[in-house]
Amino acid sequence: MGKVISIANQKGGVGKTTTAINLAAGLAVLEHKTLLIDADPQANATSGIGFNPKNIKTSIYECIIDDVEPKDILLNTTTPNLDLIPAHIDLVGAEIEMINLPNREYMMKNVIDKVKGDYEFVIIDCSPSLGLITVNSLVAADSVIVPVQCEYFALEGLGKLLNTIKIVQSRLNPALEIEGILLTMYDNRLRLSNQVVEEVRSHFQELVFDTIVQRNTKLGEAPSFGETIIMHDIQSKGAVNYLNLAREILQKNNLTKLNESEKTIDI
Repeated sequence: MGKVISIANQKGGVGKTTTAINLAAGLAVLEHKTLLIDADPQANATSGIGFNPKNIKTSIYECIIDDVEPKDILLNTTTPNLDLIPAHIDLVGAEIEMINLPNREYMMKNVIDKVKGDYEFVIIDCSPSLGLITVNSLVAADSVIVPVQCEYFALEGLGKLLNTIKIVQSRLNPALEIEGILLTMYDNRLRLSNQVVEEVRSHFQELVFDTIVQRNTKLGEAPSFGETIIMHDIQSKGAVNYLNLAREILQKNNLTKLNESEKTIDI
Protein backbone atom coordinates (compact mmCIF):
# COMPACT_ATOMS: atom_id res chain seq x y z
CA MET A 1 0.00 0.00 0.00
CA GLY A 2 1.27 3.45 -0.88
CA LYS A 3 2.31 5.97 1.75
CA VAL A 4 0.04 9.03 1.78
CA ILE A 5 1.77 12.35 2.54
CA SER A 6 -0.13 15.63 2.86
CA ILE A 7 1.68 18.92 2.22
CA ALA A 8 -0.02 21.38 4.58
CA ASN A 9 0.31 24.91 5.89
CA GLN A 10 -2.61 27.32 6.27
CA LYS A 11 -0.22 30.20 5.57
CA GLY A 12 -0.05 31.02 1.87
CA GLY A 13 3.11 31.63 -0.11
CA VAL A 14 5.31 29.14 1.71
CA GLY A 15 6.08 26.88 -1.26
CA LYS A 16 3.40 24.30 -0.47
CA THR A 17 2.25 23.61 -4.03
CA THR A 18 5.80 23.90 -5.36
CA THR A 19 6.79 21.24 -2.83
CA ALA A 20 3.86 18.96 -3.65
CA ILE A 21 4.54 19.06 -7.39
CA ASN A 22 8.30 18.71 -7.25
CA LEU A 23 8.51 16.18 -4.41
CA ALA A 24 6.04 14.01 -6.34
CA ALA A 25 8.15 14.42 -9.47
CA GLY A 26 11.34 13.66 -7.56
CA LEU A 27 9.93 10.43 -6.16
CA ALA A 28 8.64 9.49 -9.61
CA VAL A 29 11.95 9.99 -11.43
CA LEU A 30 13.63 7.94 -8.71
CA GLU A 31 11.37 5.14 -10.00
CA HIS A 32 8.72 5.14 -7.31
CA LYS A 33 5.21 5.17 -8.76
CA THR A 34 3.56 8.31 -7.40
CA LEU A 35 0.12 9.91 -7.42
CA LEU A 36 -0.30 13.66 -6.93
CA ILE A 37 -3.72 14.77 -5.66
CA ASP A 38 -4.66 18.43 -6.01
CA ALA A 39 -6.92 19.21 -3.04
CA ASP A 40 -6.80 22.99 -3.44
CA PRO A 41 -9.67 24.82 -5.22
CA GLN A 42 -7.09 27.16 -6.77
CA ALA A 43 -5.91 24.11 -8.76
CA ASN A 44 -2.33 25.37 -8.90
CA ALA A 45 -0.88 21.87 -8.74
CA THR A 46 -3.07 20.92 -11.70
CA SER A 47 -1.93 23.85 -13.83
CA GLY A 48 1.64 23.66 -12.55
CA ILE A 49 2.00 20.14 -13.88
CA GLY A 50 0.66 20.97 -17.33
CA PHE A 51 -3.15 20.81 -17.29
CA ASN A 52 -5.55 23.71 -17.75
CA PRO A 53 -8.10 23.60 -14.89
CA LYS A 54 -10.69 25.17 -17.23
CA ASN A 55 -10.54 21.99 -19.31
CA ILE A 56 -10.98 19.68 -16.31
CA LYS A 57 -14.50 18.26 -16.38
CA THR A 58 -14.12 15.72 -13.58
CA SER A 59 -11.93 16.30 -10.54
CA ILE A 60 -11.36 15.30 -6.92
CA TYR A 61 -14.59 17.20 -6.17
CA GLU A 62 -16.70 14.68 -8.11
CA CYS A 63 -14.89 11.81 -6.39
CA ILE A 64 -15.72 13.21 -2.95
CA ILE A 65 -19.27 14.46 -3.58
CA ASP A 66 -20.60 12.26 -6.40
CA ASP A 67 -18.72 9.01 -5.72
CA VAL A 68 -16.95 9.09 -9.09
CA GLU A 69 -14.25 6.40 -9.19
CA PRO A 70 -10.81 8.02 -8.87
CA LYS A 71 -9.34 5.51 -11.33
CA ASP A 72 -11.66 6.96 -13.99
CA ILE A 73 -10.21 10.48 -13.73
CA LEU A 74 -6.48 9.76 -13.39
CA LEU A 75 -4.33 11.87 -15.69
CA ASN A 76 -0.93 10.74 -16.91
CA THR A 77 1.70 13.46 -16.69
CA THR A 78 4.80 14.00 -18.82
CA THR A 79 6.91 12.78 -15.88
CA PRO A 80 7.33 8.98 -15.93
CA ASN A 81 5.70 7.18 -12.96
CA LEU A 82 3.65 10.27 -12.00
CA ASP A 83 -0.15 10.49 -12.23
CA LEU A 84 -2.51 13.28 -11.19
CA ILE A 85 -5.99 13.56 -9.73
CA PRO A 86 -6.81 17.18 -10.63
CA ALA A 87 -8.75 19.90 -8.86
CA HIS A 88 -11.29 22.43 -10.09
CA ILE A 89 -12.79 25.62 -8.67
CA ASP A 90 -15.92 23.59 -7.78
CA LEU A 91 -13.97 22.24 -4.81
CA VAL A 92 -14.74 25.54 -3.08
CA GLY A 93 -18.32 24.33 -2.58
CA ALA A 94 -17.36 20.90 -1.31
CA GLU A 95 -16.97 21.97 2.31
CA ILE A 96 -20.52 23.37 2.38
CA GLU A 97 -21.93 20.23 0.77
CA MET A 98 -20.01 17.98 3.17
CA ILE A 99 -20.91 19.83 6.36
CA ASN A 100 -23.99 17.76 7.26
CA LEU A 101 -22.81 14.42 5.87
CA PRO A 102 -22.01 11.52 8.21
CA ASN A 103 -18.30 10.73 8.50
CA ARG A 104 -17.57 13.94 6.63
CA GLU A 105 -13.91 13.92 7.75
CA TYR A 106 -13.28 10.55 6.07
CA MET A 107 -14.52 11.26 2.54
CA MET A 108 -11.08 11.98 1.08
CA LYS A 109 -9.70 8.86 2.75
CA ASN A 110 -12.43 6.76 1.16
CA VAL A 111 -11.41 8.10 -2.25
CA ILE A 112 -7.68 7.57 -1.74
CA ASP A 113 -8.13 4.06 -0.33
CA LYS A 114 -9.47 3.01 -3.74
CA VAL A 115 -6.22 3.81 -5.54
CA LYS A 116 -3.34 3.98 -3.08
CA GLY A 117 -2.59 0.29 -3.53
CA ASP A 118 -1.44 1.10 -7.08
CA TYR A 119 1.20 3.57 -5.90
CA GLU A 120 4.22 3.71 -3.63
CA PHE A 121 3.50 7.32 -2.70
CA VAL A 122 0.42 9.55 -2.75
CA ILE A 123 1.16 13.27 -2.32
CA ILE A 124 -1.74 15.61 -1.42
CA ASP A 125 -1.47 19.35 -2.07
CA CYS A 126 -3.71 20.89 0.60
CA SER A 127 -5.41 24.28 0.38
CA PRO A 128 -3.95 27.19 2.43
CA SER A 129 -6.56 26.89 5.17
CA LEU A 130 -7.51 24.65 8.06
CA GLY A 131 -10.96 23.91 6.65
CA LEU A 132 -12.78 20.62 6.16
CA ILE A 133 -10.91 19.68 2.96
CA THR A 134 -7.55 20.08 4.72
CA VAL A 135 -8.83 18.07 7.70
CA ASN A 136 -9.96 15.39 5.23
CA SER A 137 -6.47 15.37 3.71
CA LEU A 138 -4.87 14.94 7.14
CA VAL A 139 -7.27 12.15 8.05
CA ALA A 140 -6.41 10.38 4.78
CA ALA A 141 -2.65 10.80 5.28
CA ASP A 142 -0.02 8.65 6.94
CA SER A 143 2.15 11.72 7.48
CA VAL A 144 2.33 15.46 6.84
CA ILE A 145 5.09 17.71 5.53
CA VAL A 146 4.96 21.33 6.70
CA PRO A 147 6.77 23.83 4.44
CA VAL A 148 8.08 26.87 6.34
CA GLN A 149 9.59 29.80 4.47
CA CYS A 150 12.85 31.35 5.69
CA GLU A 151 11.31 34.77 6.26
CA TYR A 152 10.32 37.01 9.16
CA PHE A 153 6.88 35.51 9.84
CA ALA A 154 8.15 31.94 9.45
CA LEU A 155 6.61 30.60 12.65
CA GLU A 156 3.39 32.62 12.39
CA GLY A 157 0.45 30.25 12.44
CA LEU A 158 2.66 27.18 12.70
CA GLY A 159 1.43 26.55 16.24
CA LYS A 160 -2.18 26.58 15.03
CA LEU A 161 -1.37 24.04 12.31
CA LEU A 162 0.48 21.77 14.75
CA ASN A 163 -2.50 22.01 17.12
CA THR A 164 -4.83 20.97 14.29
CA ILE A 165 -2.54 18.01 13.57
CA LYS A 166 -2.71 17.02 17.27
CA ILE A 167 -6.52 17.19 17.20
CA VAL A 168 -6.64 15.01 14.09
CA GLN A 169 -4.22 12.56 15.74
CA SER A 170 -6.29 12.36 18.94
CA ARG A 171 -9.76 12.20 17.42
CA LEU A 172 -9.64 11.06 13.80
CA ASN A 173 -6.31 9.57 12.69
CA PRO A 174 -4.09 8.28 15.51
CA ALA A 175 -1.55 6.98 12.98
CA LEU A 176 -0.82 10.44 11.53
CA GLU A 177 2.82 11.47 11.89
CA ILE A 178 4.79 14.58 11.03
CA GLU A 179 7.07 13.50 8.19
CA GLY A 180 9.05 16.68 8.64
CA ILE A 181 9.25 20.45 8.54
CA LEU A 182 10.73 21.71 5.27
CA LEU A 183 12.56 25.03 5.15
CA THR A 184 11.88 26.82 1.86
CA MET A 185 12.84 30.07 0.08
CA TYR A 186 16.27 30.05 1.71
CA ASP A 187 18.81 32.69 0.66
CA ASN A 188 22.20 32.14 2.27
CA ARG A 189 23.17 35.76 1.57
CA LEU A 190 20.55 37.00 4.02
CA ARG A 191 21.21 37.02 7.76
CA LEU A 192 17.46 36.68 8.35
CA SER A 193 17.30 33.40 6.41
CA ASN A 194 20.10 31.95 8.50
CA GLN A 195 18.43 33.15 11.72
CA VAL A 196 15.15 31.49 10.74
CA VAL A 197 16.97 28.22 9.98
CA GLU A 198 18.63 28.31 13.41
CA GLU A 199 15.37 29.16 15.18
CA VAL A 200 13.31 26.46 13.47
CA ARG A 201 16.02 23.83 14.00
CA SER A 202 16.38 24.76 17.69
CA HIS A 203 12.58 24.57 18.22
CA PHE A 204 11.84 21.40 16.25
CA GLN A 205 15.21 19.63 16.08
CA GLU A 206 14.96 16.21 14.39
CA LEU A 207 11.57 17.09 12.87
CA VAL A 208 13.32 19.46 10.43
CA PHE A 209 14.52 17.98 7.13
CA ASP A 210 18.24 18.21 6.38
CA THR A 211 17.28 19.40 2.90
CA ILE A 212 16.62 23.13 2.54
CA VAL A 213 14.93 24.52 -0.59
CA GLN A 214 16.84 27.54 -1.81
CA ARG A 215 15.40 30.56 -3.59
CA ASN A 216 15.64 29.79 -7.29
CA THR A 217 14.21 31.65 -10.28
CA LYS A 218 13.75 28.39 -12.17
CA LEU A 219 11.37 27.12 -9.46
CA GLY A 220 9.14 30.16 -9.98
CA GLU A 221 9.43 29.90 -13.74
CA ALA A 222 8.60 26.20 -14.19
CA PRO A 223 4.82 26.39 -13.46
CA SER A 224 4.34 28.94 -16.24
CA PHE A 225 5.52 26.22 -18.62
CA GLY A 226 3.31 23.61 -16.94
CA GLU A 227 6.43 21.67 -15.95
CA THR A 228 7.98 20.29 -12.80
CA ILE A 229 11.39 21.74 -11.98
CA ILE A 230 12.98 18.41 -12.89
CA MET A 231 11.48 18.48 -16.40
CA HIS A 232 12.13 22.22 -16.74
CA ASP A 233 15.79 22.35 -15.67
CA ILE A 234 17.29 19.25 -14.10
CA GLN A 235 20.53 21.10 -13.33
CA SER A 236 18.94 23.95 -11.39
CA LYS A 237 19.30 24.33 -7.62
CA GLY A 238 15.56 23.77 -7.26
CA ALA A 239 15.72 20.40 -9.02
CA VAL A 240 18.68 19.33 -6.90
CA ASN A 241 16.92 20.41 -3.69
CA TYR A 242 13.75 18.46 -4.44
CA LEU A 243 15.62 15.37 -5.60
CA ASN A 244 17.54 15.52 -2.33
CA LEU A 245 14.26 15.84 -0.41
CA ALA A 246 12.85 12.80 -2.24
CA ARG A 247 15.97 10.81 -1.42
CA GLU A 248 15.83 11.91 2.22
CA ILE A 249 12.20 10.72 2.48
CA LEU A 250 13.07 7.40 0.85
CA GLN A 251 15.94 6.96 3.29
CA LYS A 252 13.73 7.87 6.24
CA ASN A 253 11.17 5.27 5.15
CA ASN A 254 13.82 2.60 4.57
CA LEU A 255 13.01 2.42 0.88
CA THR A 256 16.57 2.89 -0.31
CA LYS A 257 19.97 1.74 0.83
CA LEU A 258 22.25 4.71 0.31
CA ASN A 259 25.70 5.27 1.70
CA GLU A 260 26.11 8.50 3.66
CA SER A 261 27.97 10.07 0.72
CA GLU A 262 25.13 9.20 -1.66
CA LYS A 263 22.33 10.82 0.32
CA THR A 264 22.64 14.15 -1.47
CA ILE A 265 23.31 15.26 -4.99
CA ASP A 266 25.93 17.94 -5.56
CA ILE A 267 25.35 20.76 -8.01
